[in-house]
Amino acid sequence: MDRATILNKYYTEEDKLFASKILDKIRIAKTRNQIVNTDFLDMYGQKICREILEFAKEKNYKFYLPNEELEKSILIIYPEKFNAIFEENKFNYSTLIKLIRIILPNELKGTYSHKEYLSGIMKLGIKREKMGDIIVFEDGADIVVSDEIYQYILNNLPQLTRFSKAKIEGLDIDKLRKPIIKKEEKRITVSYLRIDNIVCELANCTRSIADELIKSQRVFINYESESRNSKIVKEDDVIIIRGKGKFKILKINGETKKGKIALTVEHYI
Repeated sequence: MDRATILNKYYTEEDKLFASKILDKIRIAKTRNQIVNTDFLDMYGQKICREILEFAKEKNYKFYLPNEELEKSILIIYPEKFNAIFEENKFNYSTLIKLIRIILPNELKGTYSHKEYLSGIMKLGIKREKMGDIIVFEDGADIVVSDEIYQYILNNLPQLTRFSKAKIEGLDIDKLRKPIIKKEEKRITVSYLRIDNIVCELANCTRSIADELIKSQRVFINYESESRNSKIVKEDDVIIIRGKGKFKILKINGETKKGKIALTVEHYI
């Protein structure tokens, strides 16, 4: 499949540009015989990458995620001569991504949320795609970043007032602490098991807003973007609504006395 045919499969200019960049990386890996990688990818970016790799019949690649509980990965494309290194897990991923750990002073422990860490780093002029996941703990946070901005953040983060008293250190990515995932169960009822009905309940919004969330590709089922509001949801499906959270359908409990369908849902908080 040629380049023009692949790009024509995408409708928005943003998607076409992104697809073009991935095709360029595939070409560079082959023609220059070198390892290349993307910035951090959200679920929608990962989906497009997988499509491009399939269209291009590319087999030498890896999506690297520092921890299976995280969401933002990088795509690594490599020449065939490096197959053994990746298959035997001998590649040093710290050459591509690093870890910045912030340890708060005692008086601030437990007071900062994800928002405080993200907005602080963004004040340094960092592009969001150069940052991976931010894992928040009681005593601070572990922040996954691209190697190219790692030293800049280390040098400048202590200048921000909110982190001026914090201990900030740079570490190899294998020192990343495992996230503490908090979950709560909730019960919802819907008329039908369509994704638009589910989104209405999970996001506590109107049908029109739910439809817009779906059409604007802000809803993911099992980490793949879903643009059909009629998609039927099943047990064990993982649903992510950008800006609203991550949910898992634990059990479809059957009909209520009023004829609606009751579901038990797990909310990642």
